[in-house]
Amino acid sequence: MILGIETSCDDTCAAVVTPDGEILSNVVASQGLLHERYGGVVPEIASRRHLELVDAVTADALERADTSLDDVRSVAVTRGPGLIGALLVGVSSAKALAAARGLPLTPVNHLHGHVVASTLGENPIEPPLLCLVASGGHTFVARVDDPADHTVLGQTLDDAAGEAFDKGARILGLEYPGGPVIDRLAKEGDPEAFDFPRSLPGDGLDFSFSGLKTALLYRVRDLGEDEAERRRADLAASYQRAIVDVLETRARQAIEQYGVSRFAIGGGVAANSEWRARAQELDAELWVPPMALCTDNAAMIAGASRFQQPMPYPDYLSLDASARPAA
Repeated sequence: MILGIETSCDDTCAAVVTPDGEILSNVVASQGLLHERYGGVVPEIASRRHLELVDAVTADALERADTSLDDVRSVAVTRGPGLIGALLVGVSSAKALAAARGLPLTPVNHLHGHVVASTLGENPIEPPLLCLVASGGHTFVARVDDPADHTVLGQTLDDAAGEAFDKGARILGLEYPGGPVIDRLAKEGDPEAFDFPRSLPGDGLDFSFSGLKTALLYRVRDLGEDEAERRRADLAASYQRAIVDVLETRARQAIEQYGVSRFAIGGGVAANSEWRARAQELDAELWVPPMALCTDNAAMIAGASRFQQPMPYPDYLSLDASARPAA
C-alpha cells in the first residue's frame, strides 16, 4: 500500500493506492467555502486549516481503504510547487508518519502528479504520450516517454488557464472558485456573442491568458454595470470559448508536431465540460481522468510515486518543501 498526502494549495488530501495503480481511497477536504469570502486562497489561512485537517483526512483515507498504517509500505507526499506554508504541513506530516515506522518516503512534483493521473485505474495510459495540464497555477504541454519524468514543450507565459477562469469570474461578479461557476453559467449563454482574443504567442506551444482577462475587463466596463449583468451568461460563454479554443489549438499543434498518438488532459481545468467535450475531437487516443483526479488530490501523488525512487529512512528527515518547480 502507498499512502499519499497532498497539501499544495487549499485542499487537504490523502489517498491509498496499490503498486499497480488501483485507488483504494481518495479523500479531499476542500477549503473553498473558507476562502470564498476573500475571492481567492489566503496562504496563511490555508496553512492553518491544513494543520487542523491533515491527521483526520489521513485517518479517513486509511479507513475508507479498509487498511491501517501497519499495512502501508511507503509514503508519498507533494514536495512542490505550491504555497510554501501549505506544502510544509504535508511534508512534515508525511515525514513523521514514515519515520515513525521506518518506511521509505517519496517526494513528488505536484505537476508530475497531474501528468500521470491517467496512469491510474482501469485502462491506464502508457508512454509515449502527450499531456496538456491546465490548472489554477499552471498550464503546459508535456511529452512523456517514461512515466518517471516529463518534458515541458510549452507553458503559459503569464496567467494559467484556471487563473483566467477565477479572475474572469471575479470581473463578472461571480463567486470563487470561478471555473465551475463560469462552466455552469456558460451553458445559458451564447459563446459567439462576444469576440475575445485567442493569444498563441511565439512559434512554439506556449500559452498566454492575461490579454484575454484584460479584454473581458474592458468589455464589462464598456457595457456598463446593468448591461453586463444582463448579458453575464453570454460573457461567460464567450470567455470560456476563448480559453478552450486556445487549449484545443495547442493540443492539435502538439499532436501534429510530435506525432504521438496518445494524448491526456489533466489539472483542474480538465473538469471543464466544454474542454472535456472538445478534447474528444482531437486526432489522438484520448485519456481523460475522472473528475476526482482532475483537481488536486493525493491519489495522483501516490500514483506518481510508483515511478520514482523512494528515499530510505532516515535520509528524508532533512527533506524540505519547495514553492517553485525544480529547475
